[in-house]
Amino acid sequence: MQTVTSADGTRIAIETHGDGPPLVLSHGGGTRRYWDPVVPHVDDDYTVVVPDRRGRGDSGDHDEYSLDTEIEDTRAVVDAIDGDPILFGHSFGGLRAIETARTTPVEAVVAYEPAVLVGEYRERADLTERMQARLDEGDRRGAMRCHLRTVLHGDEIGDDRFEQWLDAWPAWPEYARFAENALRMDRAIEAYELPETLDVGAPALLLTGSEGPQHLRDSVRAVNDAIPNSRLVEFEGLGHNGPASEPAQVVETVRSFIEDATDR
Repeated sequence: MQTVTSADGTRIAIETHGDGPPLVLSHGGGTRRYWDPVVPHVDDDYTVVVPDRRGRGDSGDHDEYSLDTEIEDTRAVVDAIDGDPILFGHSFGGLRAIETARTTPVEAVVAYEPAVLVGEYRERADLTERMQARLDEGDRRGAMRCHLRTVLHGDEIGDDRFEQWLDAWPAWPEYARFAENALRMDRAIEAYELPETLDVGAPALLLTGSEGPQHLRDSVRAVNDAIPNSRLVEFEGLGHNGPASEPAQVVETVRSFIEDATDR
């Protein structure tokens, strides 16, 4: 494991695998371990750089937090790489990848259901209020339940099904330790307003799954419309965690896009 230093002095931990053109994988919730199923499908052809977000995994943290600090962290990773990388982000990592690509030279950018709220959903979004209320009561698990149910299932899943899913998820209940970290991330997401045009100079690929939360399926289309040089692909039968659940299928599409967009 190596580290790079962000603009505010925060250490960002990174893993590096393989050899070839640089590919940076940016996770949303969880840690860099999210990408473990994906790495074996790409490390034969790319130098795969996998960072932990600040406050997650092996990375350091700082009292100051915003989407801008997350972008600075990603930029620090990019600056430490030899050559312009391809950025591939999932969920909040997708938003970070897109926003980083607006100000930092990259070869291409890929985002699977970037965490952007649009339309009526954004106007009535109250996830952070619900999470904060539970944290104020000392209910960290309750706060993380709110986060997971909204982010992964869009509040479209019934109580019994959600509890069954949660009971079967190996990361639960240990994942509840990220409640405060998830809350500040969700605040940054709720504060973000999608501009009419996202001035991303690099080729962009937007990905979604037919079983993902409806609000993210709506937002990925809005993001695609806002980026001048982008294309959108929907995977039939995949949900929000498509890259981890079906890495071979997702990577095949990403690889084809990179070959077309970069003449590799």
